[in-house]
Amino acid sequence: MSAASGYVLLEDGSRLDGELCGAADAESLGEVVFNTGMTGYQESVTDPSYAGQIITFTYPLIGNYGVSSEAMESDAVHARGVIMREAKNAEDCATAERGWLDWLDDCGIPAIAGVDTRALVRHIRDAGAMRGGIFSAATPVAEARERIAAEPAMEGSDFARTVTPSEPVLLDGDGPHIVGIDTGIKLSIIRQLRERGCRVTLLPCDSSPEDVLAHDPDLVFLANGPGDPGALDYVVATVRELVGRRPVFGICLGHQLLCRAVGLETFKLPFGHRGANHPVKDLATGRIEITSQNHGFAVAGPNGETRMETDEPIRWETDFGAAELSHLNLYDRTVEGLKLLDVPGGTVQYHPEAGPGPHDARYLFDRFLELAA
Repeated sequence: MSAASGYVLLEDGSRLDGELCGAADAESLGEVVFNTGMTGYQESVTDPSYAGQIITFTYPLIGNYGVSSEAMESDAVHARGVIMREAKNAEDCATAERGWLDWLDDCGIPAIAGVDTRALVRHIRDAGAMRGGIFSAATPVAEARERIAAEPAMEGSDFARTVTPSEPVLLDGDGPHIVGIDTGIKLSIIRQLRERGCRVTLLPCDSSPEDVLAHDPDLVFLANGPGDPGALDYVVATVRELVGRRPVFGICLGHQLLCRAVGLETFKLPFGHRGANHPVKDLATGRIEITSQNHGFAVAGPNGETRMETDEPIRWETDFGAAELSHLNLYDRTVEGLKLLDVPGGTVQYHPEAGPGPHDARYLFDRFLELAA
């Protein structure tokens, strides 16, 4: 085998070989997941929600239009590694500032190409997302398996502390004051809020209720982010003190945290939803939106069920009154959004800002901002 040869190994012993690229002298460990987007590879790896994970791209050609500063969703790469079928390092696109593989190398991110990603994704779909790693061919498999076994599982892991700001971030605007508990917010979300004139304050995820209220928010926003919502009881406790005192809305992890704060349960999905082609039904309008998603956990139904077998807006009785199902995933019929009926608040599980993905759901920012009226 050549010096650049490597392999992907999963915790169940599954192995797929390929050629190392990106930071080819490095190795990575994390939860191996897959993303079905056809574009947006740079946005994906810089999304803080991928902290602790290695991304397998299902689209067979990655890197063909290079990378650029405007495609960043944060100030760093948060994915721990990248798995591809075919990788390109082109800078031919008019907006390209760097080749994809050169950029991954600059960022110190291991990658591997030439992998049978179809086989890998089919295995993850059957067996579920699991721990794994990208290794050099020189690394003995027995050693790799020991290192994977020592890696903490995603379930029960708090990655929000690794991506939250250390100090408040203040962004001026003339509109409503949005105070966000920042568990890993994407820049696209901030852009959508600021395009609507909002003044935005982002607080560390361990902020207290008093910290949040001291900024006198018109609306409290719960951001996207990585890890298990069940490991963030300290954020849930803060949110619980804010519900009913200020309008609250959440996206992705924020959806899960708000739901837990009002007394609902979350559970880990077998392989999650990650991509830009997920159909979701808005139960208020009947409209089907094609959405961008990135999450591995979901909210359980009123009786603990993981699938909603009706398109009706079913209700939960929460610690703060009734909540109503507002959005439904049409792939696996999981909960994609709720509206709180007795206190001002609402959520969506997916990413209405896209980045990358279709813009079908950007109207939701206007709907949520109505809570501040």
